[in-house]
Amino acid sequence: MKPGTVVLITGAARGIGAATARVLAARGATLSLVGLEPDLLSSLAAELGPQHTWHLADVRDSAALDAAVAATVQASGGIDVVLANAGVVNYGTVRVGDPEEFARTVDINLTGVYRTVHAALPHVIERKGYVLVVASAASFPALPGLAAYAASKAGVESLTNALRLEVAHFGVGVGCAHPSWIDTDLVRNAERDLPSFRRMRAKLPWPVNSTTTVETCAGEMADAIDRRATRLFIPRGVAVLRWLRSTPLLDASTKRLAPTVTPQLEAEVTAMLANPSAATTSAPAADSVARS
Repeated sequence: MKPGTVVLITGAARGIGAATARVLAARGATLSLVGLEPDLLSSLAAELGPQHTWHLADVRDSAALDAAVAATVQASGGIDVVLANAGVVNYGTVRVGDPEEFARTVDINLTGVYRTVHAALPHVIERKGYVLVVASAASFPALPGLAAYAASKAGVESLTNALRLEVAHFGVGVGCAHPSWIDTDLVRNAERDLPSFRRMRAKLPWPVNSTTTVETCAGEMADAIDRRATRLFIPRGVAVLRWLRSTPLLDASTKRLAPTVTPQLEAEVTAMLANPSAATTSAPAADSVARS
C-alpha cells in the first residue's frame, strides 16, 4: 500500500472496522475512523497516531456523513479508499419480528452503504480510488430468523455490482466482501442470548458453521484493498455458497433444521422483546457495531 493512502472506514469503533484500521495503519495508510462511539473512536485514533482522525456520524444521517467526508478531506487532503463496513444484525422471524427493526436493519446495512459511498464518491473518483463494501456470506443462503439481515446483505451485493459498472470508466475499483461468522461482539452476544442460534450454527455444514478470528478477517480486508479485489470471501469456502445459491443443495440443511429451530428462535426473540434490558444482542449502538 502506498504510504499516506487515505482510507475512510465506517463502523470503525470496534470489531472488523477497528481491527482493519490497525492493519492498514501498520501498512502506512492514513485512517478516517467514522462511527457512533466517540470514546472508542478517539482512543483508536490516538493509538494509531496523530495523522489519523475520527468523526462522529450515523450512516442513517446523510448530513453527518457529508460532514465526516468533508472533515476527512480537509484533514488528509482527499480520500483514496472507502471501506463501507457499518452494519447491524437483527434476529427474528417475519411472523414475530418487529417491522420497525426490519426497516432499521435495512436502513443501516443497505441504505447506509449507499449514503456512505454517495458522500465519498466524488473524492474517490478524483483519485481513481477504490471502494470495498462489506456484505456477508448471508448474501447467498437463507437462514430462519435472519430475514432482515440476509435481505439487506443480498441488497448490498446487488448495489455493489451496479456501482462497479457505474464507476469503472472513472478508473475506480469496487469490491464486495462476503465474510462468514467473525469472532466479534455481535456473534458472541447472539450465541449468548439465543441458544437456538448457537445450536443451528453448529449443525450447518462448513463454511457456514465456521468462525474466523477478527484479526484474520482484518488482514484479508487489508489485502483486498491492496489488490483492489472485486470479490473477497472469508473464509474462501464462502465462494462455494455464491455458486450454489440457485440450487436446492444450498437449502437442504436449513430446510431440515428450520421446523425445529424456528419455534425455538421465535420463543427466544419474543422473550427478548418482552425484556430487552436482559439481552446483549442489540448492544452496542446501531452502526458502530462491526457486522457479524
